[in-house]
Amino acid sequence: MASYCYQSVAASLLLLSQIASTSLAWSFTPTGQTVELDGLSYYIPPDVVSTISVSESLRKALDHAGGLLPLTVVNAGSFGYGEKDFSQDIASYISSDDVFSKGFLEAVYVQYSGVSGHKYPSFSTPKLSGNSSVGVVSTGFASNISSIPVGPYFVTSTGAVYEAWRLFSDVQGAFLETTIASKNGTFSVLPANVEGQSLAIAVPSRLYFTKTDEKPLAGVRLGIKDIYDIAGLRTSNGNRAWYHFYPPANKTALTVQRLIDAGAVIVGKMKTSQFANGEVATADWVDYHEPFNPRGDGYQDTSSSSSGPGAGAASYDWLDLTLGSDTGGSIRNPSQVQGLFGNRPTWGMVPLEGVMPMAPQLDTAGFLTRHPDIWIAASKVLYRDNVTLSHNYPSKIQTIGWPTTNSSEANGLLLSFLDKLTTFLNATTTSLNLTEQWMEAHPTNVTSSLTDLMNLTYPILIGQQTSSVRDPFYAEYSAANSGRLPFVNPVPLARWSWAASFPPSTIVDAIANKTTFGNWIESNIFTADNQTCSDSLGIYVGNSGTTNYRNAYRSPPGIPTGFSTSRISIFSGVPDFVLPIGQAAYVSNITQRTEYLPVSVDILAAKGCDGMIFGLVQDLVNAGVINATKAGYSGVTGEKILF
Repeated sequence: MASYCYQSVAASLLLLSQIASTSLAWSFTPTGQTVELDGLSYYIPPDVVSTISVSESLRKALDHAGGLLPLTVVNAGSFGYGEKDFSQDIASYISSDDVFSKGFLEAVYVQYSGVSGHKYPSFSTPKLSGNSSVGVVSTGFASNISSIPVGPYFVTSTGAVYEAWRLFSDVQGAFLETTIASKNGTFSVLPANVEGQSLAIAVPSRLYFTKTDEKPLAGVRLGIKDIYDIAGLRTSNGNRAWYHFYPPANKTALTVQRLIDAGAVIVGKMKTSQFANGEVATADWVDYHEPFNPRGDGYQDTSSSSSGPGAGAASYDWLDLTLGSDTGGSIRNPSQVQGLFGNRPTWGMVPLEGVMPMAPQLDTAGFLTRHPDIWIAASKVLYRDNVTLSHNYPSKIQTIGWPTTNSSEANGLLLSFLDKLTTFLNATTTSLNLTEQWMEAHPTNVTSSLTDLMNLTYPILIGQQTSSVRDPFYAEYSAANSGRLPFVNPVPLARWSWAASFPPSTIVDAIANKTTFGNWIESNIFTADNQTCSDSLGIYVGNSGTTNYRNAYRSPPGIPTGFSTSRISIFSGVPDFVLPIGQAAYVSNITQRTEYLPVSVDILAAKGCDGMIFGLVQDLVNAGVINATKAGYSGVTGEKILF
């Protein structure tokens, strides 16, 4: 039989379940237990899932084990369920679930559903491949109400059945706090840890969940950027003083609640650069350590501000999806450098109450993931009627800053992708130079060049954090701490100080310039089309496998002035989606060996055409033009992360 170590907690688990039901004068809340099974760590939540009858053979096994046994629940739809069916089920569990292991076959509960009777059918102890056998077998009948989802559990001497959540170590430092849900809809900090010099994350068995129309994200493991409020948890915004000064949130942000309601499982809050400003590893991260980018030599910058969501999604097979935010590139940049799918949606697609603001005219919510199918399903949930998949596409592609010669491995991938996309869409390709286009056809009431007009727009708009975040934070913290001010990292401090030197009227001017640019884009570059939503697609290079080492000393932070291709979507409100297309080799100055970094492209379209881009992604995946990426060293081949 499998070796296991859980007897020591059996009695305490039973005691906790008894105490929880007793009315006492003092406050006592069970928080579950951690156990080890076959060398793997598990968290047992305190809530009983179900109760089964304890047969004599099961009781003996439980007594011998100290009152707690790992348990596998299988579902038998008829009395004809036998050894072959059981073996097929167990093989399926092992191949599809990273929580289940053969250690859970210490006890098996065969649950007969869809049948009725007064006498349990005989079910002999089955054999598995390799002549390994299961332990004690119990049987029972289940109605639709009492049925237990199949999969791994733990059972006590009273017949109480508890879920099994596997514990993983956040070795990349992507999470700020790991979480567990309560029955009342709030969340609390996970009371568990494992080896790995970092936080432990608990994930439930995938076998517990069945996707439905009402729960399209059932069982999807989700990490949340720590600027979103989650009821019962503190929000840090990347700042230690903020985290400790303000109480836990009493309400979950709508963006997060929609995902929870659709069945997603929140496993933790993930690191963000401070107050969602753009920070670089080593140089700017002071309060918290920047997460580690798993790709290549493991010491490339994660980019920001959705650094934790990017690092987690790129690193961990057990994490399906992360929720980030994009004001100036905070989803797209981490997606580009870590080989992920990511989206800055059309601006205004979802309300952002309960989310730390940066610039209300620019802030958006979006995802980072390795899985295009989950990406699309989650976007339907989050954006609701604002996203409807369509499969009619423009026949015009506008390339921006695209390579023209096959002078590098990355350029070869980019040119190949463009060729495949052009063929797939039966499209024509033209080169777009926005500054030249502006000079030829700018609005009649504007005399400035595009770069001059937009130069200060971004830093002025994000400078609104001085009034929305900085000023109330400073005032409240100072009043509670004898006039002291809290620590703030160099980047937001510099940006706030710069923005505070301008009169409020500059915000009005910046909004006007943004509006002028957005109207011009809508009329001249990406215009609406009744058949294809957008008259054209725009594509530009997201990442070409370039390095940005985190072990570097840098200059003091500057102000993010200027205009660039990545700011087209920021200022115009059009969608901007990141698609990973491969990887390019480089020689690492750390490992002194050839390593690989992601190559990605960004796709632009007219406002509101997110569903068309999602439809295109779906079709490109089906055609084999792009693929889901893998967690680990490489988005293409996976492999172990270098440490």
